[in-house]
Amino acid sequence: MQTTVFLSRLFNYFRLMKRILLGFLLLIGGFNLTYAQQKLQTPSEFLGYELGTHFTLHYRVLEYYRYLAANSKNVKLQSYGRTNEGRELLVAFVANDENIGRLDEIRESNLAQAGLGKGKVMANQPAVVWLSYNVHGNESVSTEASMKTIYDLLDPTNTKTKAWLTNTIVVIDPCINPDGRDRYVNFYNPVATLMNDPKPYAREHREPWPGGRVNHYYFDLNRDWAWQTQIETQQRLKLFNSWLPEVHVDFHEQSVNEPYYFAPAAAPFHKVITPWQSEFQTIVGKNNAKYFDAKGWMYFTKERFDLLYPSYGDTYPIYNGAIGMTFEQGGGGVAGLAILNEEGDTLTLKDRIAHHYTTGLSTVEATSQYADKLISEFKKFYDDGKNAVTSEYKTFVIKDDNAAMANKLAGLLKRNGIEVSYGVSKSASGFNYFTGKTESFSIAPKDLIVTAYQPKSVLARVLLEPRTFVADSNTYDITAWALPYAYGLQAYALKDEVKGSNAMPPPPTPIEPELAGKAYAWVAEWKSLDDVKFLSALLNKNIKVRYSEAPFEANGKKFEAGSLIIARTSNDAIGDKLESLVKQIAQENGETLTKLTSGFVDKGSDLGSDKIRYINKPTVAVLAGDEVSSGGFGEVWHFFEQQIGYPITIIKTDDINRVKWSDIDVLIAPDGYYRDLANDKIKDWISAGGKLIAIEGAVKKLADSKGFSIKAKENKDSSKTETKNPYVDLKTYADKDRADLVNSIPGAIYKIDLDNTHPLAFGYPKYYYSLRLDGNLYNYMEDGWNVGTIKKSNYETGFIGVQAKQKLKDGTLFGVQSMGRGTVVYLADDPLFRSFWENGKLLFSNAVFMVGN
Repeated sequence: MQTTVFLSRLFNYFRLMKRILLGFLLLIGGFNLTYAQQKLQTPSEFLGYELGTHFTLHYRVLEYYRYLAANSKNVKLQSYGRTNEGRELLVAFVANDENIGRLDEIRESNLAQAGLGKGKVMANQPAVVWLSYNVHGNESVSTEASMKTIYDLLDPTNTKTKAWLTNTIVVIDPCINPDGRDRYVNFYNPVATLMNDPKPYAREHREPWPGGRVNHYYFDLNRDWAWQTQIETQQRLKLFNSWLPEVHVDFHEQSVNEPYYFAPAAAPFHKVITPWQSEFQTIVGKNNAKYFDAKGWMYFTKERFDLLYPSYGDTYPIYNGAIGMTFEQGGGGVAGLAILNEEGDTLTLKDRIAHHYTTGLSTVEATSQYADKLISEFKKFYDDGKNAVTSEYKTFVIKDDNAAMANKLAGLLKRNGIEVSYGVSKSASGFNYFTGKTESFSIAPKDLIVTAYQPKSVLARVLLEPRTFVADSNTYDITAWALPYAYGLQAYALKDEVKGSNAMPPPPTPIEPELAGKAYAWVAEWKSLDDVKFLSALLNKNIKVRYSEAPFEANGKKFEAGSLIIARTSNDAIGDKLESLVKQIAQENGETLTKLTSGFVDKGSDLGSDKIRYINKPTVAVLAGDEVSSGGFGEVWHFFEQQIGYPITIIKTDDINRVKWSDIDVLIAPDGYYRDLANDKIKDWISAGGKLIAIEGAVKKLADSKGFSIKAKENKDSSKTETKNPYVDLKTYADKDRADLVNSIPGAIYKIDLDNTHPLAFGYPKYYYSLRLDGNLYNYMEDGWNVGTIKKSNYETGFIGVQAKQKLKDGTLFGVQSMGRGTVVYLADDPLFRSFWENGKLLFSNAVFMVGN
């Protein structure tokens, strides 16, 4: 009995000791957990090298962010998409213990402040500051700085950042352009010398074409915010517009010989920018200056980087109610890990990281200090917008003359959160974009209606206004972008409110009711990019297509020149499947077909006439390489692969002598600085039946070359025939930066007269609105077709210098020349500009598929 009691007591003793030991171990574990939180690995500790001594590949950057998310309760990651090359895009949300668990509630409250969404405004809502890094891939310090910045925001021992996060949410996008950044990093890391060579001419400072600045398709993502032509932008803006931060910073780099730029921005400011948006830029700038002054770092403000063009990483957020700012560190793709500037000082990657890190945290600090004011002014921005407080025009009406184009424009506006309704039949009066006069007109049920009385009022007005007021002509980018011109749509700006209908008009039936009997042919219109995609899909299926060189009428319906004709003739090899295949492709591309049961037409040329031309399925090539503008090339590449789905061969200019020219039908020479585009091999290929399409700088290179009809227009100096002012050449040194403005054309819109009977202009009225980026103009061709011309008064809107404006008259911009059995197409303006100039895409497609057949 005593033995049993003893054993029982001994068992209870060991059980108690086990509990004590377990509790002790849990206590130790708790201390270890707290220690782990306090001792997050720095970027240098995690990566295995000191930050600033090596460029970090994108996947390793994401691994660090995932490590932080796994080891800190104050950060959440959100993947928002992938690039063309499959790299992940993500943002990190950083918040204190209270706010990190209610991010969606805060997001909905923020949208409610703007009158968007269905959420409720919460008390004491934190302000949202969004930091965007590396939109230009070779401005590669940004992503490195983002890692240092987020570490300090999450470091539990950092009492300053802890305090800022009590009323602030920080969103960090570590790399907007991973494809471009990795292109740069994969160039630099293998060629960098062991002891970094700071000499600017050393190999490690000379990026090969196209450089890492641009994305996969060589687009500048910092010009794409509003237009959303690129997959990175589309995915990012969907997330951005679901939050709408109060503050946004876009981190960049500039010339090695420039120190650091931060807000406030330079003039011109768009007139819609509020006093508070301007004031807070100064607040942030002074806060940045405080830290830079303490370190003795050089900087400048209020110069070069203005707030006008709406598709930047500073202006787009501004037009969406935020305080948008650009910060520019000296360096860029030439800087590497260390480089000598013109003063003989060595700029290192560590220096560049320190500067971006400092301004990033300084901005968070300023946001925290002014959080309540930022939120109240954000709400006021949207309240004023909904009441159209400062809007000259209260309603924009876009006519439905081209349904495909109108639908495309409506889609863009909606992706930007702009409300679009549809017309209710009535009469109205407004500024006619095409005539430049206030006129009466009728609103039709399918017209687009965009009212200024809506939350996104400011952005809508900026994108649609017919004339952008430019207070200072010394601007950083284009000064005209009104979307009705870019889409070629008749529009009116009204000073009165017109309410539309929210009910969408019924969509067109893809296939019209058919006539009885077997189809002889099907006809489709040729008016928009959708029709080009339809043609591309037919050709890819080896379906033979024709087009009408002149208008004709059949079955009581009129078909314009350029209309596509799919006849059973020549498609016999496809057999009975032809009809179902054509209809399937039409349905997939939203194309309306008209069935004809006879080749005998009511009016015009019958389908067997020589006015009905066969479209040869072309093998298309485009030039690329050091002599070619990477952006111009990228526009062509993206157009074929992503917009019309048609194969294209890319030929480096260095490999022209290796080309088997008999394989190529069409050669596209994008904008560039060509050494020898007019060589004998290319001319012989054209004469044998090839087609050369020259764009912008390629036209300039061909001008006055032997065998080419295009000739540069000589502008006679009137001062030589008139009495010259003897003091005209006396200039003030202080105005040296503005001296060239008289000859400047930073993107102005001109109305081009078109010969729309020529295949190059099929699908257009007798005019086309073009964005002029330079003063190049050419004489009317004597041996060729002057399809697009400027006469005396073709200017529409945008800044253009006085002397440049005087010179831009009476010349050719778009022309076609026959050379032997081949053709040369001259496009002096870029019809694919940044891929947002939608109305130029049909012109370019005509050059590829119609001209010369």
